[in-house]
Amino acid sequence: MKVSRRNSRITMPWAVVVCLMLLEAAILPTARAQNSAAPAGRFARAPFVGAARLSGGRVVTGAPYSAQAITEHIQTLSDGNTIHTTTTMNVYRDSQGRTRREEEIGAIGPWAAQGTPRKLITITDPVAGFIHTLNPDTQVARQMPLRAHAGAWSGAGAAAQTARQRPENPNVKTESLGTQVIGGVTAQGTRITRTVPAGQIGNQAPLVITFERWYSPELQTDVMRKETNPQFGQTTFQLTNIVRAEPDSSLFQVPPNYTIKSGRRSMTGDVPVVKTPSEQ
Repeated sequence: MKVSRRNSRITMPWAVVVCLMLLEAAILPTARAQNSAAPAGRFARAPFVGAARLSGGRVVTGAPYSAQAITEHIQTLSDGNTIHTTTTMNVYRDSQGRTRREEEIGAIGPWAAQGTPRKLITITDPVAGFIHTLNPDTQVARQMPLRAHAGAWSGAGAAAQTARQRPENPNVKTESLGTQVIGGVTAQGTRITRTVPAGQIGNQAPLVITFERWYSPELQTDVMRKETNPQFGQTTFQLTNIVRAEPDSSLFQVPPNYTIKSGRRSMTGDVPVVKTPSEQ
């Protein structure tokens, strides 16, 4: 395994990372955005996050699993036409809190002209302190430092803390949906209903947005989320084919035939290379 220290112009691996960031902006809604009030005269779509952040961006240890993360989005246009997209991602987490996700990026961005999807693999390793983005086509792994928050994340605790920190919003209603088994694991459900009053953003009638979240204390992650928004349609996320066993350790390692390149390339030029401890 070799590490390259040379800088060059924009390369395909970094273009892959950029497209991943764009995809993560359209995959999964967070409850935080639904709780906050929209500024007067404005209404922005709730931000979305990828499956790797379902644990609140914190390291979760002692709860290994593997699963498929399926995200489905349905939008009905004003002329009655509909847009229906489905994204499937393989996700893994081991007992040490390391995660891996595998996904195919469709014909967007740098591959629009080619019309062929590209596979992207992301390994987040809080033990070593790095994130590796693997490009199987070029056998190049981009290595970036990871700033992880140690400790398991409690969905109920985080929600309670958020509620205490924010002033009460009369247009936001939160209700418990009880518990149910989803994908073979027990999950606790919460529904947040947010109403945008008539006239707040130029709307003639009130807009009602609902966000449904099912959190598994066993896996310490969300197993299902659902958002219904009159402006953007309906988005449903769910973990399926959940296997509660230790994934193979090789899944969280960069293959020996890959070249590891430190740092990342910008869209307009080079940025300083982030050196690994062995390079300093």
